[in-house]
Amino acid sequence: MSYNTLLVLLGVGLLGAGAGIIGSFAVVRRRALLGDALSHAALPGLCLGFMLAGERNLPAMLLGALVTGLLGVGVVAVLRRYTRVREDAAIGVVLSVFFGAGIVLSRLIQNSTTLAGSKAGLDSYILGKTAGMVASDVVLIAGAAVAAVGLVVGLFKEFLLVSFDTGFARVQGWPVQRIDLVLTGLVAVVVVIGLPAVGVVMMAALLIIPGVTARFWSDRLARVVLLAAGIGIAMGLVGTFLSATYNKMPAGPVITLVGTALFIVSALAAPRRGLIARAWVRLRDRWQMEYDEVLRILYEAQATGRDRECDDILASKSWSRKRVRKLLVETIRTGDATSDAGPGYSLSAAGHTRAVEVVRRHRLWRCLIEECPDLVPIARPMSRQPVEDFVPPEIVADLEGKLRATGRWPEARTVDLPEGVR
Repeated sequence: MSYNTLLVLLGVGLLGAGAGIIGSFAVVRRRALLGDALSHAALPGLCLGFMLAGERNLPAMLLGALVTGLLGVGVVAVLRRYTRVREDAAIGVVLSVFFGAGIVLSRLIQNSTTLAGSKAGLDSYILGKTAGMVASDVVLIAGAAVAAVGLVVGLFKEFLLVSFDTGFARVQGWPVQRIDLVLTGLVAVVVVIGLPAVGVVMMAALLIIPGVTARFWSDRLARVVLLAAGIGIAMGLVGTFLSATYNKMPAGPVITLVGTALFIVSALAAPRRGLIARAWVRLRDRWQMEYDEVLRILYEAQATGRDRECDDILASKSWSRKRVRKLLVETIRTGDATSDAGPGYSLSAAGHTRAVEVVRRHRLWRCLIEECPDLVPIARPMSRQPVEDFVPPEIVADLEGKLRATGRWPEARTVDLPEGVR
């Protein structure tokens, strides 16, 4: 591997780490599109920096990009605070107007006879050109990344508080506006230093995708930040390698596609938030609820001195015959029910004990709905979760007393089990 390739991979890897870390806070604070506005608003600053320097001077151009980027963020803040324009609309206005101005300035430079327009290379800042990265660029990116990570480590507690509970932070006397300005400044710095490598169009993706992807794997902000840094590094390294391997493939779009692939994998396969895991949990919960319902039906039938047949259960529930048979087979397999020579099903000793708990939970929910409807949680009433998880113990004791008074409180072994059942 050549020296230039290693240099480029080092620079893009550092950029990905910094963008992932800072972008995580932008995602948590629901200001992900702010990075998009910043990157597009930076284009006219690049052009103005080139025009003032009279040549392709990277520090001057990046300084101009930082100024116009922050100006764009300031315009968004002014529009949001002093007008009736919503934040998303204000970002759209700034993004389109500043980007349009940058394109016009870029063409003016290209057509100029005095500014050496053909050597400006400003078009590379739109989609990125990692191959042109030199040692000074890597040093600049490394310095900015280290400074950003140092600020995040030093002010992590403050960033955490402001990101999740701005009102509480303000009441406690924290300088919320200053902390918010620091976060915005970090986003602006990361966006600006990433323009030469990733470009104006795709820099927002490098800022947003790592944080969004990391959220699928953890709920703790510290872990999300670390995961986002790793994902940003992976995006940068893999995308740059593919861009270098296949000629004429711009780095910015390839890095974005790599990040998109990581996002799709995370959205599907993450253990808790992934679509597959969530679908499995829903299917498992549905099966368990139906299984408990079968135990309840068998308990109530056995309490009247008779067994329950498959057709009886099918008539009382809107399930298919195949589903009912599966559930009954499962009760026999687990030892919760028995089926002797006849077609009926009855609870075993272990099944009776389990059914008592199911019936108690079911009747407590019914009693809560009847007696205290205002206390019933909006989410999942009559669920497998105990009532005790939602209401105070004294109310649960009162509900239990009412069920006992009316004879509806199920007691263990109140039913005479069939002879021979253990």
